[in-house]
Amino acid sequence: MLGGEASNNVILMLLCYGYVALIIFVAGKLPAVLNVSQKSARKFLHAMIGNLLFVIPFFTSNIYPALVAAPFVLVTFLASPYSPISKRMKGLADISEEGHPLGLVFYAISYTLLAFFFASKPYVVAAGILPMAYGDSAASLVGEKFAKRKFSLLAKKSLEGSAAMFFGSFLSLTIGLAFFSVMYSYPAFAMISRGVVVVIVATLVESVSPKGFDNITVPILGALTLWLLVGGT
Repeated sequence: MLGGEASNNVILMLLCYGYVALIIFVAGKLPAVLNVSQKSARKFLHAMIGNLLFVIPFFTSNIYPALVAAPFVLVTFLASPYSPISKRMKGLADISEEGHPLGLVFYAISYTLLAFFFASKPYVVAAGILPMAYGDSAASLVGEKFAKRKFSLLAKKSLEGSAAMFFGSFLSLTIGLAFFSVMYSYPAFAMISRGVVVVIVATLVESVSPKGFDNITVPILGALTLWLLVGGT
């Protein structure tokens, strides 16, 4: 029998798995039910998965948040075109194929790494995940529909998409840092001020990241930026 603390962590993990499974199911049904594009469904999945970081403070051991994310590295790989099995999960596979084939795999890897190293500081995880979850989703959808001023450095982007990236990241990260300020001993305004720097870095990184690779570059560099700004402790 598991001890009380361990069993509570396991139950919370199972709830997180259930949440992810539900979001994958809903995302897979969105194109048929609401007549939205596969890309919109994929970005819905990106954004909703990002919300898992708000559960991190409720685990009593830092290993559990990483264990929540780690299995989905394999799950998303098996749903990708590179999967060694012939029958892939259709809903997730269809969504994956609308973007970079390994985009969701990269996202799961980033989430796992940040959860493993920074679970005791979920506001640092937020600095990496929220710009990816909400900022990048906004950038992709706005850029696709409204892009007029395009540019190309290492990847084709648009000023409209980068603006959406900035504002989507700023809004979501501000909410996230304000939320965690209730649980952790830091002044919300001071941390949100640092968050602006994170948003600028994330926007610049996204603007030069090749398709799909922003799922690694934005979360990792965003989190490291805030970690350094708070003294690397």
